[in-house]
Amino acid sequence: MSSAVAGDTQVLVQQAIKKVSTIATLPEVTARIIKTVEDPKSTAQQLHQIVAHDPALVTRVLKVVNSSFYGLPGQIGSVERAIVLLGLNAVKNIAVAASLGQMFRGVKLCEEFSAKDLWTHCVAVGVAARDLARQLKLPIADEAFLAGMIHDIGILVSLQTSPEQLRQVCELVKREQRDFCEIEREVMGVDHQQLGMGLAEMWKFPLSCQLVAGHHHQPLILSDSNRTLVMLVHIADTLCCQAGQGFNLTAANQKLEEPLVRESGLEMHIVEKTRTNLPELMAAASGLFN
Repeated sequence: MSSAVAGDTQVLVQQAIKKVSTIATLPEVTARIIKTVEDPKSTAQQLHQIVAHDPALVTRVLKVVNSSFYGLPGQIGSVERAIVLLGLNAVKNIAVAASLGQMFRGVKLCEEFSAKDLWTHCVAVGVAARDLARQLKLPIADEAFLAGMIHDIGILVSLQTSPEQLRQVCELVKREQRDFCEIEREVMGVDHQQLGMGLAEMWKFPLSCQLVAGHHHQPLILSDSNRTLVMLVHIADTLCCQAGQGFNLTAANQKLEEPLVRESGLEMHIVEKTRTNLPELMAAASGLFN
């Protein structure tokens, strides 16, 4: 990409982020939770103090903690205990999910899909990425879940700022069976990856999540050190679109090539296991995060 084109794209991203109204800021409690968890000096007690001041969030955290999604023995009756058992990252993810889920409501992306379908897809990708990370025994399962959930937040920006153009993109993808990002750039001058990375940066998400939002359709352009999480989400995204989990146009024409799968450290049989388990994984998660 030439520097002039890159500069124009950056201007478009900044303009779109500036225009966004409803989703311009995360709820204050969620922003504080992210900031606290990202600070290596933070303690479980500090996180508990923040969560405890939001009764709705307390209810949501306990509901998730006591579900089959985490598979903990017995009933957990306090958020403080939940934080000790699950860790700060897992509770952060539950808080982010509770906040983000409110933003995917009531609006149509196009004739066939609503914003709720987009959220269903994001939850599915989070769940699938988490499962892939766990199968690989990587210590980033919670991070993979969060990254999967926020990978398509750039589409929320398009929905807020350019709904008619987004509808046009969806119809062209369905009709022409071409790459979603390519058509976005043709119609809007910018794609949802660029918008998502801009919003994730503004929301102060971890850099790893910013990179996922910005490169989940092209993970191989990143350096090896930044690639693992992005590739997991890329594979999870492809699986979920192929399985028709919610809004599936962004990766409807994306293929799971074996060399790319191997590059991520995965084997095809692991990917196929996640594909097979996806309905069960979604059944455990959908009632909690939708």
